[in-house]
Amino acid sequence: MGNALKFTETGSVSITFSPVPADINLSRSQLIHEKAIAIKVSDTGIGIPLDKQKIIFEAFQQADSGDRRRYGGTGLGLSISRELVNLLGGEIQLISEPGRGSTFCIYIPIETHNAESLQIETEKTTLAPYTSYKPQLTKSSQTQVFNQQQSSVNIDDDRNNINPQDRLLLIIEDDLRFAKIIANSGKVRGFKCLIALSGEEGLHLAKEYQPHGIILDIYLPNIDGWGVLNELKQTVNTRHIPVHIISSEDPSQDGLKIGAIGHLRKPVQQEEIEAVLNKIEHASSYAEKRVLVVEDDPIIRQETIRSITDGNIIIEAVDSGESALVALREHLFSLVILDLGLPDMQGMELLRTIANEKINMPPVIIYTVRELTKEEDEALRKYAKSIIIKDVRSQERLIDEVALFLHRVVNELPEDKKNVIRHLHESDDNLKGKKVLVVEDDMRTMFAMTKILAGHGLNPIKADNGKKALEILKLHPDVDLILMDMMMPEMDGYEASRRIRELPEFSHLPIIALTAKAMKEDRKKCLDAGASDYLSKPVDQDRLLSLIRVWLCR
Repeated sequence: MGNALKFTETGSVSITFSPVPADINLSRSQLIHEKAIAIKVSDTGIGIPLDKQKIIFEAFQQADSGDRRRYGGTGLGLSISRELVNLLGGEIQLISEPGRGSTFCIYIPIETHNAESLQIETEKTTLAPYTSYKPQLTKSSQTQVFNQQQSSVNIDDDRNNINPQDRLLLIIEDDLRFAKIIANSGKVRGFKCLIALSGEEGLHLAKEYQPHGIILDIYLPNIDGWGVLNELKQTVNTRHIPVHIISSEDPSQDGLKIGAIGHLRKPVQQEEIEAVLNKIEHASSYAEKRVLVVEDDPIIRQETIRSITDGNIIIEAVDSGESALVALREHLFSLVILDLGLPDMQGMELLRTIANEKINMPPVIIYTVRELTKEEDEALRKYAKSIIIKDVRSQERLIDEVALFLHRVVNELPEDKKNVIRHLHESDDNLKGKKVLVVEDDMRTMFAMTKILAGHGLNPIKADNGKKALEILKLHPDVDLILMDMMMPEMDGYEASRRIRELPEFSHLPIIALTAKAMKEDRKKCLDAGASDYLSKPVDQDRLLSLIRVWLCR
């Protein structure tokens, strides 16, 4: 029905229910002889050419598949529909002619088959690959599913042999051979090792076992590595875990800005694996951390030191760029907090000098009172992991960012700092009254998302394609964030994001890309188009809200 309405601009759409005709040609003959029903959805829309009528039932395929196609969608609906009909013991047929409309007819039994006969019927039908929907599982059922996955492929890791005092290393890698090579190296260094073959399983194991370190691949089934890293660093109880990326994807600053401690490109040598494990050990929340504070204002400098002082953190504070260079040449630091307005040199010049001299560059948090131009912001982000503009909420964000990059366990922080971080990541106070433009052509997804947003105090504004989004932005220039579906009619999310970024007043407006494709290059394509972040569909409510909180706090 949704497709019929989308593809029919004039004429009619009808749905009829009737007994299955005796003369119909069906591959499942019992549908004629037993109690069954025929459901027909007919429209007078654009129709489907004969050569496209088979491929539209395959995952991610559409009759109108060009980059500038008029109608949006993911190409999953008919694939999933056919599978659902098949699981019900039924069959789906199509009659269509270009320009004269389409009729989809579903034949399904009224009485359910027993499990044995349904399984026999299912085995007879060959289905195209598709992305399956996975229902939400309870923790106990998740554990059971993942244990079944483990036994089916003989992972043979240490999950059944863990004591409270053990140091745990989680390896999220779908190449079992390579995962076992890393696990063997980890065991030599005294780690107990867990192996996850998918992003979904990796997230589950990270939350359940709280490992001391994670080695993460990017190209994973179900949820890719970027989704896993985002989820880990946005969840209060896992954000402290050091994560090192080892992937065939080229290293970039993206992972480091989210909170990864490094990115190594495959193939790797044994000594490189040893260096990664060494880095994880030194990044552990229990290791001693040295922080350099570069700030010329004595009052702000002392306030900054007071905000981040805690346990095993050693703080060195300097008031000039030259003093900072001396300190960085003499010591290895875990983090630098840098003001841009120094008396002897600008912060950007200091960062360039550090890079040119090949001084070990730790994560850098820019902590400045000055608003940055678009050019300054882009230049600084080549070096800095985070940029915080000093305002009424900046001290809270500084506490949060320091805890993230120093891998602090939130529950072990002093009560005041712990409350600050939980408030930033779990409270709705920062969301109330904020305007969110939801750009989505699927009315069901639009309804669900706007209901979620409104329930958390946000003010959602709707647009069903990129062209309308641009028009709405002119009427509502105070929009705080955009949720942008990337596959839409008339103007897709990629083009809309590019045009928004061309407008100076929206150059820093957070845009979260939403896409159902989840393909290998999809995330990079979204970011290249101007998106600030990326979330794959179906959208998980908790992940969506967590990402919105992060960007509305920046």
